[in-house]
Amino acid sequence: MESFDYKPKLNADNLKPGRNGSSKLFGSQWKFGQYGESGAWVSELFPHLASQSDKLCVINSMHTDNNNHPQALEQMHTGSFQFVRPSIGSWVLYGLGSENSNLPGFISLNPLKALGGSRYYASAFLPAAYQATSVGEAGVNIKSAEIGNLTNPRLTSQGQRQQLDLLQSLNRKFTDEQPGNTRLEGMIESFELAFRMQDKLPEVLDISTETKSTLDAYGIGQGETDNFGRQCLLARRFAEAGVRFIEITDTDWDHHGFVSRLMPQAARRVDQPAAALLSDLQSRGMLEETLVVWGGEFGRTPDDPTQDGRGHNHKGYTMWLAGGGVKGGLTWGATDEHGYEAIVDKVHLHDLHATILHAIGLDHERLTYRYAGRDFRLTDVHGHVVNGLFA
Repeated sequence: MESFDYKPKLNADNLKPGRNGSSKLFGSQWKFGQYGESGAWVSELFPHLASQSDKLCVINSMHTDNNNHPQALEQMHTGSFQFVRPSIGSWVLYGLGSENSNLPGFISLNPLKALGGSRYYASAFLPAAYQATSVGEAGVNIKSAEIGNLTNPRLTSQGQRQQLDLLQSLNRKFTDEQPGNTRLEGMIESFELAFRMQDKLPEVLDISTETKSTLDAYGIGQGETDNFGRQCLLARRFAEAGVRFIEITDTDWDHHGFVSRLMPQAARRVDQPAAALLSDLQSRGMLEETLVVWGGEFGRTPDDPTQDGRGHNHKGYTMWLAGGGVKGGLTWGATDEHGYEAIVDKVHLHDLHATILHAIGLDHERLTYRYAGRDFRLTDVHGHVVNGLFA
């Protein structure tokens, strides 16, 4: 109700009793307008994304199973909050492989370290080669991120190659004695990838080769937008280099109070960079083959006891997709007139996962991995592709 789900009835009923007896309905404090040929509703907090509205496929009817951050975050990333499962990025890399043998196939920029941390981008029972390579951490500007051990002060590249060849021959012999040990195979592959990354990774991370107009478009060097702008630009550069799955992170959207002050700050951090990413991908002819997914682990409540905050709401929230063959300018589904829960064309998180996999050419029911005597998949026994989202 502050971004892409316009609720005039909620605004009209501001301060009236909510469903919870101790809370009152809390209307949005910002105006909405209709943008683009599609006439999509977008809050005035997101003027740059509003200008890209005909590229957005907005899902206003999302719902998930848990309204606690750690569990909901884990389900968003892995499909489950009850068991340790592979990240969606690991599943995608396992299903499609990478297009660049000198870079990781799965990159997580500024990932969360708390609330579950590495479980969100780990490979779990999939081979270790499919886990993410993390760069930076949430809450710290990614320009400060350092990648350790990219150079060896004691050996030349040729000397490292000879050393690694000896080490890998010993590793292979050890692996032959333990068939089926995927951790060893993953370690061998990670050593090889690390050696190849020494030349390629610094090149992709170096944004000094970008034009000033590109840096300005992403909001780099402009205060509030700098960190997220750098992540968005790096995402484009990694995608351009053939990295299969890239995740970028912005935190501090948990506004239980001070929405009037904190929501504009959060929107300013991400609005310009996200819009620049979509525009940049399109101008390079990459948007149709790149699926952009935007959202969080759940939504917010339409009522609040403080009258300047919003609680957790897993029954109805918004995410949007762009590129990757989805219908630009489409608004799918709806919550009730106040925004408590999804009621029209509901999309469960399992459905979203199935749809993401479908968009990139994978059947969520066939993308399986046998472990502990059974076949596992990202959507477990759930999920339906939302075919209406596609052009």
